[in-house]
Amino acid sequence: MLRRNRGTRNREFSVIPDEPLKRVVVCLLAVCCIAANASAQELPVRINPRRAYGYLEEICRIGPRVSGTEGMLLQQQLIIEHFRKLGGDVRAQRFNVAHPQTGNPVRMTNLVVSWNPTARDRVLLCCHYDTRPFPDRDRFRPKGKFIGANDGASGVALFMEMAHHMKSIQPRYGVDFIFFDGEELVYQQGDKYFLGSEYFSKWYRDTPPKNFRYVCGVLVDMIADKQLAIYVEKNSLNMAPNVTRSVWATAKRMGVKEFVGEPKYEVRDDHLALNEIAKIPTCDIIDFDYPYWHTTRDTASACSAASLSKVGRVLLQWLTEVPIKPPASGS
Repeated sequence: MLRRNRGTRNREFSVIPDEPLKRVVVCLLAVCCIAANASAQELPVRINPRRAYGYLEEICRIGPRVSGTEGMLLQQQLIIEHFRKLGGDVRAQRFNVAHPQTGNPVRMTNLVVSWNPTARDRVLLCCHYDTRPFPDRDRFRPKGKFIGANDGASGVALFMEMAHHMKSIQPRYGVDFIFFDGEELVYQQGDKYFLGSEYFSKWYRDTPPKNFRYVCGVLVDMIADKQLAIYVEKNSLNMAPNVTRSVWATAKRMGVKEFVGEPKYEVRDDHLALNEIAKIPTCDIIDFDYPYWHTTRDTASACSAASLSKVGRVLLQWLTEVPIKPPASGS
């Protein structure tokens, strides 16, 4: 998953065919509980931890899901069918990149699932859904089978569970779930990261959509650790401070202590392209203290249904509040 950023180019979406700095931050987070948040009531809906974990297991049973492989195609079919069944509007953004080893074209697909698709002002929730080709940090089997349960499947499983509740909550803005391909089609040092998010960000910058705009975004990555501890990510705090503070403030008000209101890591992830290229203020929710990162032990058994549930509760609540104003007209 970590973390160098490069780019690709730009195309339209297509309809998918029917077939397949410590104290300061703590103080700022406290101040962030503005009146709207202070008076908000927690939603009556409840994430189903067992169902969310079941989705994670289902994804992991596919096996590795490297960009351009059969495993990725099977996962795409699973995602498309799931979200359509639950009423999401599913679209695809397709593009090609050169394989970092052979130079042959690799077909990439970003998937976008829209809720209330006619809303002009929108929030994006995103994750990457590809897996790294090999568990390169595994001391014993660096060329072994990499399942990517936490690093890849956890974000997908979370959104699959959240989809059950999107029709019953009342988000402040329209919502898009975005699944980025090619976050780490990386075989060796120097290969490009973040292919899907950079492609999407350049499309949004170079051909701004006429009928909608993004107010802000949240990226989730590695959020199913059994010992969940989500510290404030430093790039998020620097690039999207209001979004970052608002998410952690929601978690604090809800008593979800796994969201720790202190900065710890500076992570290069898909949110950088959204902030730097697309100019969509986006924060990264990531637990980077994961002992099985990029090893063969990143399996479903290392993940927690409770962790998925806690992150889902916070995000569903936050979607109904989002104390971020839309960009100025014409921007």
